[in-house]
Amino acid sequence: MTITLRPELLTKQRFAPYGDVIETSRERSEAMNEARFERFDDLCIIDLDDDSQIAVSIARCRTPTSLPLRLDMVERHPLGSQAFVPLSRCKMVVVVAPPEESVDAGALRAFVTNGRQGINYHRGTWHMPLIAFEAGQEYLIIDRRGGKPNCDTHMLDDPILLEAV
Repeated sequence: MTITLRPELLTKQRFAPYGDVIETSRERSEAMNEARFERFDDLCIIDLDDDSQIAVSIARCRTPTSLPLRLDMVERHPLGSQAFVPLSRCKMVVVVAPPEESVDAGALRAFVTNGRQGINYHRGTWHMPLIAFEAGQEYLIIDRRGGKPNCDTHMLDDPILLEAV
């Protein structure tokens, strides 16, 4: 049996059980550098275990993905959160499940960004691996490095078909 997921619009409220939405908001800006810039602080919480450090990386898409997409596996990072912020305007699609010991395929939810949003998965949130729809698309990644391995994978009992948005 295949479960079909249609992505819903990403909002802070909808995504709260799984992580943070990283986006600017006029209500939360501060002036900086003689008011030539607006600064948006505390857009997500980077959560790490005590035996690690924050890593800032960039990933560039080599092979674009198209939808519909069949998903057989999800992953999680139990020792730290993981953030992805597109470096240019692009639509992101993410599939998530609650941070529990196992994954119930019926609990999976899909979200699509508005092209300007990034996401930060809470520690332990199950999610599909990063995908992009254009070769060359780059993402800033903020996550954990050092210490013990930090990626668990889970093969789904029933495959998921992620529909086009």
